[in-house]
Amino acid sequence: MKTLRVTSWMVLLLVAVGFTKVSFAQQEQKEKIEKSTEVLRDFSKMKESIPARLLNEAQGIIIIPNMIKAGLGVGGQRGKGVAMVKTADGTWSDPAFVTITGGSIGFQAGITSTDLVLLFKDRATLTNIGNTAVTLGGAVSVAAGPVGRTATAGTNANFDAQVYSYSRSKGLFAGISLNGNSISFDEDANRAFYSSDVTASSVLAGSGKASSPGVKELKETLRGMK
Repeated sequence: MKTLRVTSWMVLLLVAVGFTKVSFAQQEQKEKIEKSTEVLRDFSKMKESIPARLLNEAQGIIIIPNMIKAGLGVGGQRGKGVAMVKTADGTWSDPAFVTITGGSIGFQAGITSTDLVLLFKDRATLTNIGNTAVTLGGAVSVAAGPVGRTATAGTNANFDAQVYSYSRSKGLFAGISLNGNSISFDEDANRAFYSSDVTASSVLAGSGKASSPGVKELKETLRGMK
């Protein structure tokens, strides 16, 4: 009888631990979405903001709050955030979670946190990440985005680059280089936020159906950046 009681308590304890881990993981992703919304709001308040034209023409976006870059001779950077694509009716999809990583060689020292926004010309560039990680500056060209609400980009006025980057750095580094950085889906985060049978690709295809108020707020903020 005692053995049965002990076994029952162990089962309940394991269930409770598992539920706590899932709840913590879900909360972590909710906070990531909230921070992404804050990044968009901060960018929209800046005088040299992202031009409305690029936002209207972009078919995908990645938002990375607090991307960390550190270096002492050899540098590296890593960040986690969300990706969204425009659907057939021109609205934005639910967010899928992504990770971006990269490194650099050369004299550098220090640590900085950077808010990063990437605008994608083609929807497929993002949706194809599920097949292979995307490397910026390689097969996918990346350029520093023009600034100002009515700005054009000179020779890039027709949105010739595949990806345009915008960053707001806080710390010892002045700016950020993305060549060689790899973008991949964070499937653990996607499963934690949505459900066990959801992938980033299915979320971007419209099967996520997120009910979180944070997702609605993120979409409204992005829609309002004109």
